[in-house]
Amino acid sequence: MDKARFELGLSKRKATLGDDYVSKNLAKADAFNLPFQEAMTEWCWGFGWGDDTLDAKTRSLMNLTMIAALGKMHEWELHLRGAITNGVSVDEIRSAIHVIAIYCGVPQGVECFRIARDVLEELELLA
Repeated sequence: MDKARFELGLSKRKATLGDDYVSKNLAKADAFNLPFQEAMTEWCWGFGWGDDTLDAKTRSLMNLTMIAALGKMHEWELHLRGAITNGVSVDEIRSAIHVIAIYCGVPQGVECFRIARDVLEELELLA
């Protein structure tokens, strides 16, 4: 493991998903899944998110569309929260879901809107 890339990844992961979430995830890692947690933090967050070519807001919008295309809705909700942390607006979320519905299908768009509404209401971001 590249320790510097892991540390960069850890800081990027915490900045997007929150220190509490990431710390709890790592604390409950065990011998079975700790190597995956470390590799994912180093690779996804250190290598991927550590490249400053794209800003965090753009990466978040990209992640929302890719994760929706994969149908991984638990991860989509997590990254929706991260996107909000990274400055993605309600209007931008709506527009991203429109694109998701066009390219991934209306049922996937409906599911994204359902999850987004729950999260946005919880965070009191809907008027």
